[in-house]
Amino acid sequence: MATNDDTHPEGEPGQGTQGDRRAELTEAAVEHVAAHGIADLSLRGLGAALGVSHRMLIHYFGSKEQLLVEIVRASERRQRDLLARLRLEPGLSPTDAARLLWQELTDPQLENQERLFFEICGQALRGRPEAVPFLDGLVTNWLEPLVAAEVDAGADPASARNRARLGLATVRGLLLDLLATGDRSGVNSAMEEFLRLYYDPES
Repeated sequence: MATNDDTHPEGEPGQGTQGDRRAELTEAAVEHVAAHGIADLSLRGLGAALGVSHRMLIHYFGSKEQLLVEIVRASERRQRDLLARLRLEPGLSPTDAARLLWQELTDPQLENQERLFFEICGQALRGRPEAVPFLDGLVTNWLEPLVAAEVDAGADPASARNRARLGLATVRGLLLDLLATGDRSGVNSAMEEFLRLYYDPES
């Protein structure tokens, strides 16, 4: 018998297409992880929090590990969207845009998401099959918007990609520093020094 793509397992009603529903569940899972972390996280517990069965989560994501990868991907997309919005903000200098993005990334409410990011990176580097695909966009997904931001800020197009890579590596390194040390003041001071050297090396 033919099935409707909007019909979910166990007779649970659908909302939009399969892709739409998967995206909705991913976004809801991102919010849950941000608020509650991933310690002792199970599909049953997450499903209950999201108002769906754990079998529905398996249907859409395959496994808990694959769902966690999607959570990180969604978090990264949110950050790139924020960068795009900041670039369009009238009168906002590149330094101020970078500072605002940094403030967002280091918001204590996002700490659980940042921890998950590094956890998934570690799993991917160890060759966990469900995490390995995450490496494909780990750097490349960021390079295009960062290179565009560099060129808009007046950087030589020939060096914009190198500068974008340097900026991305610095931000991620300082995020790891913050998670490892908890030294928010020290990390913020280091970022301010980086921004000074990066955007105004002669000051």
